[in-house]
Amino acid sequence: MLLIVKPDTVARWHRAGFRFYWRMLCRHRPGSPKLTYELRELIRKIAVENPTWGAPKIHRELWKLGFEVGERSVSRYLARLGRRGDPSKLWLTFLKNHRDGIAAMDFFTVPTATFRLLYCFFIISHDRRTILHFNATEHPTSQRVVQQLRKAFPEDTTPRYLILDRDKKFDNEVTEMLKSLEIRIKRTAFRSPWQNGVAERWVGSCRRDLLDHVIVFNEAHLRRLVRDYIRYYHEDRTHDGLGKDTPNRRPIEQRKNQTAKLLALPRLGGLHHRYKWNLAA
Repeated sequence: MLLIVKPDTVARWHRAGFRFYWRMLCRHRPGSPKLTYELRELIRKIAVENPTWGAPKIHRELWKLGFEVGERSVSRYLARLGRRGDPSKLWLTFLKNHRDGIAAMDFFTVPTATFRLLYCFFIISHDRRTILHFNATEHPTSQRVVQQLRKAFPEDTTPRYLILDRDKKFDNEVTEMLKSLEIRIKRTAFRSPWQNGVAERWVGSCRRDLLDHVIVFNEAHLRRLVRDYIRYYHEDRTHDGLGKDTPNRRPIEQRKNQTAKLLALPRLGGLHHRYKWNLAA
C-alpha cells in the first residue's frame, strides 16, 4: 500500500522514533537495572517520612541498606512523585514539628443587618485548636491589635511562634509589640492563605456552623454569638485534626445499660446538639 505524506510528517515520525529508540536503550542499558516494586515503595516511604531529604540523602540511606541503585534513578523517581524541593512541604514540616509552640492570628469580616461591616480578630493555638482570644470592632487599627495582644498574652503565656499574614493592620507597631514579648513572627507569603490553614479552617467552621445561619445586629450581638460558638467549639464539637476529640478533650461516654436513653442537648439555639446517655428513671 502506497501512503503519500508530507515531508514534515516524515521528519516528525523520525524525531519520535529517535526519542523512543534512545528511551528504550537507556532503560535497558547494562548497569542501570529497572527499579523493582520493593525499591520504588521504599523510596516513596523514605521520601514521605523525610520531606526535606533529596535524592543524595535517600540514595545514601538505600546504599547503607544494601540496595545497589544509581542516584540518578532515585532522582528520576522522586521527580515522578513530585519531590523537587517543594517549599510547601518544608512549611508543613515546620508546622508539624513546632505545633505545640505555634499560634496564629487573623481577621475576618461579618456584615450586619444594616450592611455595616464588622471585623473579627482572633488568635488560635495550633496545639489543640484552642481559641486564645476573640473580639470584634467596626474600626480595626494596629493600635487595637496591640491592645488585643496585651489581653491575649498575659505573662508567661506567650507562644514561641505567631503566624500572621501581610495585612497592613499588622504593621511595625504590632511587630515591635510581638518582639517585646519574645514571640518569633512567621509571616505567610503573599496571597497564600493555606500557610495559615489552621486559622482559615476555623473561620470556615465558624461561618458554616453559625454565621451563615444568623443575622448580626451589632458588635455586642456578634461578640455574644461567637463567644457562645467558641464555648461549643471547645467543649462539644469534635475535630478530625484532633483524632475525633474536642480541644478541651471531651471524654468518651459509654452506654451503661440497655435502659439508658439518648439525650440531645441543644447548642447555639438549637443549630447543633451534643448527645449523652441518660439513665431512665
